[in-house]
Amino acid sequence: MDDIITLLDEMGDEKDFKVLATFGLNDLDYAALLPLEDLDEPIYLLRIEYDSQGQSILVGIDDEEELAYVIEAYEEIQEEKLQ
Repeated sequence: MDDIITLLDEMGDEKDFKVLATFGLNDLDYAALLPLEDLDEPIYLLRIEYDSQGQSILVGIDDEEELAYVIEAYEEIQEEKLQ
């Protein structure tokens, strides 16, 4: 993935994000994204899925248990970087 990506929001408007990290958990891949337009917004954690041609697709995490697990893993990764 590139360092800066452009995604469409729910209104169809383009938003730029900095890819802070990509990481794998239990055979799934995830990305941490920071919105560039408003740095006060929270970091977005999205699942990376792949289409039949191997292209990556970013998908929101609807399952609260999965999201909690991903948040915890991302926080651990950030703590390890600081050490």
